[in-house]
Order: sequence, then structure tokens, then C-alpha cells
Amino acid sequence: MRSFLFVPADSEKKLSKAASCGADAIILDLEDSVALSAKETARYSAAAYLKTASRKGPKLIVRINALDTPFWEKDLEAVIAARPDLIVVPKTLSGACVRKVGDRIDRIGGGKEIGIGCVATETAASLFTLGTYAGSHERLAFLTWGAEDLAAALGARDNKDEHGAYTGPYQLARTLTLLGAVAAGVQPVDGIWKDFRDEKGLEAEARIAMRDGFTGKMAIHPAQVAIINEVFTPSEADLAHARAVIAAFDQAGDVGVVALDGVMLDIPHLKQARALLARAGQ
Repeated sequence: MRSFLFVPADSEKKLSKAASCGADAIILDLEDSVALSAKETARYSAAAYLKTASRKGPKLIVRINALDTPFWEKDLEAVIAARPDLIVVPKTLSGACVRKVGDRIDRIGGGKEIGIGCVATETAASLFTLGTYAGSHERLAFLTWGAEDLAAALGARDNKDEHGAYTGPYQLARTLTLLGAVAAGVQPVDGIWKDFRDEKGLEAEARIAMRDGFTGKMAIHPAQVAIINEVFTPSEADLAHARAVIAAFDQAGDVGVVALDGVMLDIPHLKQARALLARAGQ
């Protein structure tokens, strides 16, 4: 999944448009985008949408409320029977949160195919536990990070500097999420770009994320989806180079280093090439 679009679950208008925007996944949000007074309405709107939506389109995901609220168990009970593809858990503190939700899904009777994603950096304490997600639960599918809730938790005036770059605490959160996801063997997903009118900024940030190892990105507006999909889709040039790297190693036989176009390549380059082709389904 390259693009994950958040949609308030209590907005029928936005839900009706979401499936046609090209996102790989739609996240029906029961948390931050829904007022306290509308939690129950959003919960049952999400369940109704899941029951009637085509399963030939984007993956259908539900972000439940955080585990320190009185809402999350009711959220699960309302939507699990409608079989979402994944559940997103916000403000997780460690892999123990994944086990808690995973075990609850098991008790409700959720199928093994229902995965879990986590927004894993929204509190100060969570930054110390990104290594605990490995082996936490078989349902874990991805980790992503959030800068806005983290800034609120830290009492920060802003999370970016005068040039628009994330300051140190948020760069650390992003990096630890990438490392934690890869260590856990799940997909690393970059966080949101909040200014949906700034398409150049979004593209630049997405390309940096892709360069560093993220394989998808969150979106808060349908206009962001096409840009994210383009950035995280390997280009023909990238695929051709990956094939050339693999071919060079195949032709060289049992060796650890080969030369290609004047550049020395070793086994990590071969692994990167194979991973790129695997992402492209080749």
C-alpha cells in the first residue's frame, strides 16, 4: 500500500468520494477528526460503510480511538463483524498495545486476515519503545508516525523550523518509526503532510521518505493521493536498474562483489534490487 487516505467516518459526503480518489487504502477515522458528540454515529457509519463498500477497490481500514479512552472497545465491537482489512491503533506506547488489541480482536471473533497498524510516536514515552513491536502480534502490518500529537504532548510551539523542516524531536520520531517497522518486519509508512495545498512540499517530503526506506505515506486530502502514488511507485528506470543488478550477480556466479556501469556493487545492493522488484510485483 502506497497511499493511506484518512476520512472522517461521520462524513457521508467524504466517504462517498473516497473510494474513487485512487488511494490504495482508506482509513475510516473514529478518532481525531470526529467530535466527542459524534463518536457513536461515526462508529456505526463506519460499520455500515464496510458492509456495503466494494472489496475490489482500496483496502478498508478503521482507526479506532486510543486505548486510554472509553471508546476503543466499543469501536472494535462495532466494526470487526463488518470485516475491515486493518485496524489502526493511535497513540500506541509499545508492542504491548498491539497484543492488547490483537487479543481483543481474537476474542470478538475477528478473522486472521484483519491486520493492525499503529501510529507509534504520539507521546514522549512511545519514542523509547519502538524496538518492542517485533514479535508483538501476528496481526501487525505497519507502523507510522505522528508529529502533531507529539508536539502537543511535548508542549511545543511548533514542530518545524523556519525553513519548514522538522526539528530534532520529530526527526527522531520519524527515524525510530522507520527502524522499528523494519526491525519488526512490517511496512514503514511516513506520516501526513498537513498543508494539502502545498503539492510541491508534499512531493519533496514523500521523495525523502521513499529515499530513506519508507514504502508509503499517509494522506489527509484526496488531492494528495496521486502525488503519493507516483512517488512510491518504482519508475521504469528504477526497475531496469534493479534487473541489471540481479543479472550482473547471476552472470558472475557465486561472488560477493560485481561491477556495473563502473560502480562496485555488493550483496546489500543485490538485496535492495530484489526488494524493489518484489514491491513492484515482479
